Formats: sequence, structure tokens, C-alpha cells
Amino acid sequence: MSDELKNDIPADDAGVYVISVAAEISGLHPQTLRQYDRLGLVSPSRTEGRNRRYSLRDIALLRAVQKLVGEGINHAGIKRIIELESAMANMAIEVAQLRIEVDALLGANPPKGIARRSRSEVIVYKEKN
Repeated sequence: MSDELKNDIPADDAGVYVISVAAEISGLHPQTLRQYDRLGLVSPSRTEGRNRRYSLRDIALLRAVQKLVGEGINHAGIKRIIELESAMANMAIEVAQLRIEVDALLGANPPKGIARRSRSEVIVYKEKN
């Protein structure tokens, strides 16, 4: 993809879609999007005039919320699921970063054989009364 095209495509988390467009893309009613925003399930960015601007990531989340609603999960449950999935994704990123760090450290300092201690005899004295 040319640099010219890359600059024209917004990032996944860029709030570029007004509520009517986001509603059309997600297949939901604009009032449903407002409700999900009030409940904290989806938090679109805001313009200076406080108008909602949805990103592609927000729209994907709207679809996921709607799927969970369709499966009978209430809004509180959906909010908790979203929080846990986000925490899990953050931990996965952190684990990946730590693995890279450990691999770099091991590469710079290859492990040496573990020195074995020779076994020494242990003598237990039994006290005489």
C-alpha cells in the first residue's frame, strides 16, 4: 500500500463516524448507541461540541455488545465481560513484552550450567538422657 493511501485511511481507534453512520454500519438504532454510551458499554470520542464520533473499534464493539444481548446477557454482565476481555488483552500484551525482554536478556547472558553442590553427610546425634 502506498504512503499516499495509508494517510487517507483512519486508524482503527480514530473517531470519524457520526452516530447516524455508526448506527447504519453496526445495524443498530441511533438511540441504542446513545443508551450503550450512557451505560458505559461503548465510549465514543467527542467533538468540541460534544457530538459523538465512533471509530471502527467502537463499531466492532457495538456489534459484539449486540451479539451478547442476543445471547441473553444483561448490560451489567456485558460491561463486566468487556472489562475482563480488555484486561486479558492487556495482560497478553504485557506477557509478550516480558517474553521479548527475557529472550533478549538470555541472548545477552546465556545461562551457565547450574553448579551442583556436592552432597555432604549429615550426622544427627541423638542426645542421651
